[in-house]
Amino acid sequence: MTDPDFLTATRTFYDTVADDYADRFTEELTARPVERAVLAVFAELVGAGGAVADVGCGPGRTTGRLASMGLSVRGLDLSESMLAIARRENPGLLFEQGSMLDLDLPDGALDGVSCWYSSIHTPEDRLPGLFAGFHRVLAPGGHLLVAFQVGDEPRRHDRPWGHPVTLDFLRRRPERVAGLLEAAGFAPHSSTVREPDPDLGESTPQAFLIVRRPAG
Repeated sequence: MTDPDFLTATRTFYDTVADDYADRFTEELTARPVERAVLAVFAELVGAGGAVADVGCGPGRTTGRLASMGLSVRGLDLSESMLAIARRENPGLLFEQGSMLDLDLPDGALDGVSCWYSSIHTPEDRLPGLFAGFHRVLAPGGHLLVAFQVGDEPRRHDRPWGHPVTLDFLRRRPERVAGLLEAAGFAPHSSTVREPDPDLGESTPQAFLIVRRPAG
């Protein structure tokens, strides 16, 4: 089956920019205390040893951080070039190539799913299916973390670092994403919105939603 155009475009973009991206964002969590706190809350909710998939893991920095918090975490990404970096930097962790829209996992296999800035290339009409897939692979009581930029208009990255690729980064409203998550069967846990930090080159707020698959 041929991949939808947006998956092909996303894979091509990150395969092309992987090395520059990884070099540019080596210490991206160091200057972001809110992000570190959100990840810590998520890890505590999942519980020590909990099985977690970090979907759209990129170079594996968030995957590694979750592992350092005691979670049994694996990474998944479309881009083999990104996965090569993730495997090199996290030799003890499992990283697999694949799409988060088609998770090859049994029902209820996970205690947590981290979707850390990785749904931002998925068109809005595909979000219900994406969130339904997360709900399926989570065990009752499992938690999902979704991070994204807040806004209404996409930001187009054209020829980053001089590479001949272009990709849209989709911004969303937290209340809209929360509604789609509830429609997929999730119960809300927390919603955190951080204002943009000009020192980090940000122009839009950052949103972090944690939801739970009900135990009943």
